[in-house]
Amino acid sequence: MLPLAERLRPKTLNEYIGQKHLVGEGAILRQMIENGNLSSFILWGPPGVGKTTLARIIAHQLERPFYTLSAVTSGVKEVREVIDKAKRYATMNNGLFGGGQESNTHEGDRRAILFIDEIHRFSKSQQDSLLGAVEDGTITLIGATTENPSFEVITPLLSRCQVYVLKSLEKTDLLELLNRALTQDEHIHSLGIEIKETESILRYSGGDARKLLNIIELVTNSGVKVIDNETVTKQLQQNPVAYDKDGELHYDIISAFIKSIRGSAPDAALYWLARMIAAGEDPKFIARRLVISASEDIGLANPNAMLVANACFDTLQKIGWPEGRIPLAMATVYLATSQKSNSAYLAINQALEMVEKTGNLPVPLHLRNAPTKLMDELGYGDGYQYAHDFPNHFVKQQFLPDALQGTRFWQAQGSPQEQKMADWMKYLWEEEKK
Repeated sequence: MLPLAERLRPKTLNEYIGQKHLVGEGAILRQMIENGNLSSFILWGPPGVGKTTLARIIAHQLERPFYTLSAVTSGVKEVREVIDKAKRYATMNNGLFGGGQESNTHEGDRRAILFIDEIHRFSKSQQDSLLGAVEDGTITLIGATTENPSFEVITPLLSRCQVYVLKSLEKTDLLELLNRALTQDEHIHSLGIEIKETESILRYSGGDARKLLNIIELVTNSGVKVIDNETVTKQLQQNPVAYDKDGELHYDIISAFIKSIRGSAPDAALYWLARMIAAGEDPKFIARRLVISASEDIGLANPNAMLVANACFDTLQKIGWPEGRIPLAMATVYLATSQKSNSAYLAINQALEMVEKTGNLPVPLHLRNAPTKLMDELGYGDGYQYAHDFPNHFVKQQFLPDALQGTRFWQAQGSPQEQKMADWMKYLWEEEKK
């Protein structure tokens, strides 16, 4: 018998649960599918939220040839074989579409879809092998990844694909899936299962549809007829990895790790680091989170934290594993014991909110470049004062747009480093007044 997750895999968009921001009425992917105007894209989200299922539904609904590769087991050879098949199919069906960009809107467009699971595991050369076929329209690429494509997908390929973010399933989505398993799966329905409590099922599934269905299958296979919180917890403790093949509650533990660093708790941070290492977590994933923490949580209180985190990332790539655990531990302790400031994080968020609110305000004329004669005649750059020509390399002048004069985004917090910065700015302004 197939696993429950496979037996309940949706075959149409109407059966698909979650991701309403992408496939709900009027949403971008639903419109793309309904119009038949499919371009290459990458689905980015945590495990078990429907990336593979969505790709299959798209291919089925559009009646396109569908090829699937796993970046774990496939290489350049397999990619080229699929591209050759797609080209032969295009040649045989030349009357249906002509390839290239014009075919995107053709009603008969049936270009092959290539789905690559875990595309972040493809090397640069493997990703390079996709570029030509994506560019000329031989294939429509759908990639799936749990990692940030900005870090893991090469820029030329990323520029040819849209990125759509999938979210962990919400409580209502998981409850709908639970009800579907109990009522629509013949085997589970025949067992006459009664659900008394759902809190444990929802908590352990963590927004992951596959995990939730694995839990149901595990519990029902044990002969349980009534499912409550105690039963679920007991079964999962007896089978600790049955519901989490990726290892150790991936997203919960990385969250605990970062929050321990933010909370200046080095021992807890090392414990969560050890949990990730023991579970086989990708060391680069951990290193990236350290770089983010250094900029977001330590920030200007200790700018060296960013240097340490980046050095950790570089060292990890140079020395490999298992020795890489040592620089990870060093960086973890350094960040956890550093003074903390999120002033830069707050400042850029406030600035972004202001940009969203005020739109494209004009740049003051004196701050503009004048590379042409016309711009010079229009007064571009007139009145700009070169700071290095003045005492302390500072002169008071307008830098914000007219409508934002006097607006403050950055505020120093309590660390000595930031206080020095604030004191220096105060000194400059007081000297200017003299």
